[in-house]
Amino acid sequence: MASLIQKYNVPGPRYTSYPTVPFWDDTTFSKKKWISSFQKSFKESNQTEGISLYIHLPFCESLCTFCACHKHITKRHDVEEIYIQSVLKEWELYLNLLDEKPIIKELHLGGGTPTFFSAENLHFLLNGIFKNAIKHPKAEFSFEGHPNNTTENHLQTLFDLGFRRVSFGVQDYDDKVQKAIHRVQPFENVEKVTHLARKIGFTSVSHDLIFGLPFQTKENVIETITKTITLQPDRISFYSYAHVPWIKGVGQRGFDEQDLPKDDEKRVLYEIGKELFSDLGYEEIGMDHFALKSDELYIATQNNTLHRNFMGYTANKTQLMIGLGMSAISDSWGAFAQNVKSVKEYQQLVFEGEIPVFRGHILSKEDAIIRKHILQMMCNFETSWEDEALKIDNLDFHLSLLKELEEDGLVIINENSLTIPQHARPFVRNICMAFDKKLHQVAKKENLFSKTI
Repeated sequence: MASLIQKYNVPGPRYTSYPTVPFWDDTTFSKKKWISSFQKSFKESNQTEGISLYIHLPFCESLCTFCACHKHITKRHDVEEIYIQSVLKEWELYLNLLDEKPIIKELHLGGGTPTFFSAENLHFLLNGIFKNAIKHPKAEFSFEGHPNNTTENHLQTLFDLGFRRVSFGVQDYDDKVQKAIHRVQPFENVEKVTHLARKIGFTSVSHDLIFGLPFQTKENVIETITKTITLQPDRISFYSYAHVPWIKGVGQRGFDEQDLPKDDEKRVLYEIGKELFSDLGYEEIGMDHFALKSDELYIATQNNTLHRNFMGYTANKTQLMIGLGMSAISDSWGAFAQNVKSVKEYQQLVFEGEIPVFRGHILSKEDAIIRKHILQMMCNFETSWEDEALKIDNLDFHLSLLKELEEDGLVIINENSLTIPQHARPFVRNICMAFDKKLHQVAKKENLFSKTI
């Protein structure tokens, strides 16, 4: 396995979408086309399955140096009110394009740090969202909480609004690692908010951990997971650290390349974690996720309803996902659209009455077919092209790219399907890359993606 990790640990997409963002075709995209696709998708799906909302709350009081998200660092909390007004204005712009109330099936508050905002301001924001919408009877509302600043008031306020799932960013409990990534938070803080969430009534509590961080060792990971398990989170995200220091604004500094665990060493950290999770009753879900059998994410895998989008893995699928806020991405299933990445520009555009989209991609028929295959592999570790509607042009070429992976026992290819064996799941991104036509059509560029394993 170690030699295979060295062989296949190459830069590659994480496939929260296909085509991936670097290969979106802006030449065929326009805001007018996005609005048309959005309206079409809404009419097709609102009454049957509802819509998803992602609200990006970008502010953080300090910069975590492992983070590659779009954020805005400030200690000034007077930015909250105007930003919330901007998000509600953007929501109003979308509502004005509709002829019926949206039915919200899924809503997620992401960041940044959503709990940077006061509980009162979050209440105001969400009341404004729900005022002209209908909550789906099986709605799932979730948010990301920082263990250092999530209060009982935050938890109770969001619970009263229908939120039942919360994820807390833990990353690692080792002092040296926390200092290097500028994310110092004692175990006691995580323990406190986890117990508070359960006491209030949250039915799914998730902890986010990262392997491959600077100065991280086997002992660090074992200690972090051992402490995590004592709190019995319903879900655990065990992400590979994505080292992308060339991307503007990520702030990945404060440590050197040599401080990071290398290929085989890094993968050992994952295998240790995976074994510990399995021993304690957690099931591996898709890529980088683990859940107890009582959790909806595990149940979705058993029902083959697991889905993956820009919010990650989810037990719900909706055709339409609207992203509100600076840098948020929307998905109509026929098109992607991303908002501008500056808070100032975002606020200016929405108050001028403009939907603040600045780039996107209109999916072709071929894009849609490849997207389905990649989703199947990322969620179910198998796919089939037996159905005529899922036939891929130039299939032999794509299968030829899997020849070495097949010879190495990492993929099983049949006449009309393929399966990724259990032991080969760490290589799922490499297998998806063989189907990624955009990746092979465009000249390879340096510094686009983090390593696959």
